[in-house]
Amino acid sequence: MTYLSFFQTITLHRFFNVVLILSAVVLFSCNSGPKMIEAESEDTSTTTPAAPETTQPTHKVVVNEVLQTSKYTYLNVTQDGQQVWIAVPKTEAEVGETYYYKGGLKKTNFKSVEHDRVFETVYLVSGISKSPTMAGAPGVHAHAGMENSPQTDPGAKIDPPPGGITIAELFQNRSKYDGKTVRIKGRCVKLNNMIMNRNWVHLQDGSLEDSEQDLTITTTENIPLGAVVAVEGIITLNKDFGAGYRYDIIMEEAHLLQ
Repeated sequence: MTYLSFFQTITLHRFFNVVLILSAVVLFSCNSGPKMIEAESEDTSTTTPAAPETTQPTHKVVVNEVLQTSKYTYLNVTQDGQQVWIAVPKTEAEVGETYYYKGGLKKTNFKSVEHDRVFETVYLVSGISKSPTMAGAPGVHAHAGMENSPQTDPGAKIDPPPGGITIAELFQNRSKYDGKTVRIKGRCVKLNNMIMNRNWVHLQDGSLEDSEQDLTITTTENIPLGAVVAVEGIITLNKDFGAGYRYDIIMEEAHLLQ
């Protein structure tokens, strides 16, 4: 081997050593710590969409406490040695059990009306699973109802549109309207746009005794939070989208009335 060849071989080895060291540093940095999509604003009237769950890591948690509401389940969990609160669509969860989830949207000073409690920090999660491979299924942002409504009178009555009915009438005689096209008018109190190629809107018209209840509709129309709208759509009972996403009653394919 010539002196020049020997020198080139040593230089090449040093180059590969430097590349290996830099690669190890980058890999360690990318994999350290849990990854959450954070919403910096404390205003809970809107929710910033998280990155697609298929691109996010799977988190493993152990449940310490369970708080149920009519639509959602709040879980105090241990994750990576720390206790945090997460909120998922209403589901059965047991203390001591291990679950998995993907993604998570951080909200601060988030109030649960039913528990009259403000969570200093809570992560909105689309769903939990006992299997890490099913975490986040079915890819629906499940908090289509967790955006707080604007400060309006929850008891304000809104008359139905011509030829329409109140939400109370719909709920009381739901079997009568199953599969039928009906007209409803109400205020948009919660929403989540463009999930499964449709917008998920929750309407109230003041006709229900329970101010927490509302009618969920799916539509391709753009309906802003707080707007009073008249819509027409098909009523479906016991609609199950899978993975715990089930509606006793829902209006589908709704469109705005002029």
